[in-house]
Amino acid sequence: MTTGKNLVDQTRDGEILILTIQNPPVNAFSVGVPEGLHAGLDVAESDAEVRAVVIIGGGRTFVAGADIRTFDLPREQSPDLRGVVNRLDGFSKPVVAAIHGTALGGGLELALACTYRVAVPGAQLGLPEVKLGVLPGAGGTQRLPRVVGAQKALEMMLSGNPVKAEEAGTLGLIDELVDGDLLTGAVAFARAHTDTTPLPRVSEKTAEGGSPELFAAARDGIKKTHKGQYSPGLIVDLAEMATRKPFAEGYAEEGRLFMQAKDSPQSRGLRHIFFAEREAGKIAGLDKNTPQTEIRAAGIIGAGTMGGGIAMNFLNVGIPVTIVETTQEALDRGLGVVRKNYENTAKKGRMSMDDVEKRMGMLTPTLNMQDLSGADIIIEAVFENMDVKKEIFTRLDAIAKPGAILASNTSTLDVNEIASVTKRPESVIGLHFFSPANVMRLLEIVRADKTSDSVLATGMALAKRIKKVGVVVGVCDGFVGNRMVHHYGDEARKLAEEGAKPQDVDAAMHSLGLPMGPFEMSDMAGLDVGHLIRQHQAKVAGQPKPDGWLDRIVEAGRKGQKTQAGIYNYPDGRRPVPAESTDELLSTYRQEKGLTPREVSQDEATRRLTYSLVNEGAQILDEGIAQRSSDIDVIYVYGYGFPAYRGGPMKYADEQGLGSVMADLEKYGQTPAPLLKKLAEEGRTFADWDKEKARG
Repeated sequence: MTTGKNLVDQTRDGEILILTIQNPPVNAFSVGVPEGLHAGLDVAESDAEVRAVVIIGGGRTFVAGADIRTFDLPREQSPDLRGVVNRLDGFSKPVVAAIHGTALGGGLELALACTYRVAVPGAQLGLPEVKLGVLPGAGGTQRLPRVVGAQKALEMMLSGNPVKAEEAGTLGLIDELVDGDLLTGAVAFARAHTDTTPLPRVSEKTAEGGSPELFAAARDGIKKTHKGQYSPGLIVDLAEMATRKPFAEGYAEEGRLFMQAKDSPQSRGLRHIFFAEREAGKIAGLDKNTPQTEIRAAGIIGAGTMGGGIAMNFLNVGIPVTIVETTQEALDRGLGVVRKNYENTAKKGRMSMDDVEKRMGMLTPTLNMQDLSGADIIIEAVFENMDVKKEIFTRLDAIAKPGAILASNTSTLDVNEIASVTKRPESVIGLHFFSPANVMRLLEIVRADKTSDSVLATGMALAKRIKKVGVVVGVCDGFVGNRMVHHYGDEARKLAEEGAKPQDVDAAMHSLGLPMGPFEMSDMAGLDVGHLIRQHQAKVAGQPKPDGWLDRIVEAGRKGQKTQAGIYNYPDGRRPVPAESTDELLSTYRQEKGLTPREVSQDEATRRLTYSLVNEGAQILDEGIAQRSSDIDVIYVYGYGFPAYRGGPMKYADEQGLGSVMADLEKYGQTPAPLLKKLAEEGRTFADWDKEKARG
């Protein structure tokens, strides 16, 4: 039975020894698993009555992968997957891997080292290591091409996506599909192969299909699909070795390169985001047994880009939606966009036309807000105007049924003020979707002062149900994401005023791995959005009407991509082209303001922009608007395109060293936030701060 460091049970079925891995919930290859497997193999080796071995996972899965938490342990303390794989590869008796659930990463490498593999239909097999900035490190890069061929192996390893057992069978990755009980089928298969000689070993096979053209194409491909990433190139190199070199040579090189990739900043960044996403679901002070509202029907106010996109999230998971607009024309236009989005998905083969009709059939359009009376949650998705939102929530308070959740999709406005016009502020929450809402994974869940625990818990559960990454934030202007973007945009604006061309400012962030720079992002979002926000903020503060160079661009009718003209020109509607008019406007603006342009290096621009995010993030943490620095990283990776392999802005700052970040902030005229200054002076990191806070 499972004891101490042995996480593998041993049982017998006649001459077949069954080794059952018992490391719930996903049988990760943690310390205790290799020890248990070695102990079982010792028995099989020494007992002449044992003719074959079956390795199976207890519970819901085979081995879902390595235990990522052990990646930072010293090598001698890490679970020795390669040692088990080496032993299996040369084992004298047949070993059958019996797969259900998933065999991913180290789990598939374990199975590939066995003599045979059997699986139930629907089981999934894959090598997703690239998603964590590493590569298969226990023979996967050498064995998989020898089984499925170089082309399919590259596809599986570079995408990280699994294949179903049915496809695996056609590829030779599975020797038999088992209908019925897996263990019974695996034992029968093992019994039928006890006399097989010589035993087939994957390491002795030849990898087929490894032409020079295939690997050249793969190297070209990853420049687009994995731009700036380190491990994909290593995977291609190792797969090529599998087709050119003896197994032992490729296997040794794989071990060396795995350690190199594992210890890289990119892998640390990707592993950080992997755990940060899971941490974001843990809300301090919120009991996991908090009662939740069952969401069976949703209402949405506004059928524009955001409202329609939000509706699709609910329809996709079978929740009927009633959507309200003020005019029939706006309603028809909104429904047309939703239908077009679904039909485009169907054209790509990702859903059937029957699915399109089924989803559209769950969408009820109306011009009457009273029709929302039966909804369990109502989301307001109109433009950013406090007076309009307050009017809507006043009406909703009278219409919505008792217990219904009233949510605003506001991206910047005060949710407390919105809630104040209702008699049920405990039912009000902010649900800030990101555009396009049917695509972007992030959902900022804004906890107002009086939002109840039940409503908050329901919001988090709903995010998961509609396949979003929910992050709880507090109330302030812009919450977390847009508040930081405001400072980022300010720094970009200053760089342009100091002499940098907009395209050079954007290129500075491309160099860090962001797909869009600050000005490209502003154009895509619509320059008029920021213009309206600045006007609102000036009005609230009793200040004069804003007259920055960006305001002047908007006042000239250039609102961004949607008008084919903003900071850039968009002759084809999508691709930004530098605009002479912007250069001229900037030149005039500098002269008016007495600004002398200078050369700004790309390195300076990258540091100033990135550290402006970090600095405001530190202030947000200090104010308690975000619960942990890793939550900010999740927001920036999933909501703003910050490259996951950098780990997010706060993790990136930790990697650079907070002392260095603080010095650069001071060098370029920014005042370091008190928390950042304190951590830098103490030689600590944001990750240290998170851990300290979690301990209480």
